Amino acid sequence: MHSSNTALKGCFVWICSSALVLLGGCDHATEHQDLKAFIERVSNVERQDIEPLPSSPDYEWFTYSASGLRSPFQAPIKADFIVNNTSGNEIKPDENRTPEFLENFDFDDFTMVGTISDASGFWALLSIDGSVYRVQVGEHLGRNHGRIISITDDEVQVIELVVHGSDTWIERPQTISVKQG
Repeated sequence: MHSSNTALKGCFVWICSSALVLLGGCDHATEHQDLKAFIERVSNVERQDIEPLPSSPDYEWFTYSASGLRSPFQAPIKADFIVNNTSGNEIKPDENRTPEFLENFDFDDFTMVGTISDASGFWALLSIDGSVYRVQVGEHLGRNHGRIISITDDEVQVIELVVHGSDTWIERPQTISVKQG
């Protein structure tokens, strides 16, 4: 029992001396004197009150009345590309027609990626938001009542109905070209 007691004391002494060496390595009192001096200097600075923020004016409501005009984020079109109504018929969108799915997207977001055809017809393949859709002449797309009037191997031609003035609609041709590369 005496030898195990001695071994236990030796182990205890070894653990204590190791702990003291490790804890001695944590004493960095002299290393951070500049940091301690900075904290002391900042703590001794006289504190000043901060001025309160100025009161903000009351919000004035604004009604946006240009919703029928061209979006400022779309490039303007040239006036000579506008198709004038010379037939005397009033141009306006068919409000009784059920909107098609592709009318939920902006026209500028469409990209033509190709065409396909078989015995039953000829379709353009349009890409939007990572999905590809098959469209043909007569279908509608875009937010401005766009109707596909022609499909070729490298472009889709669309006629949009846009507001021109108060309660006046005009036809505006648009083209989606095939994506190169």
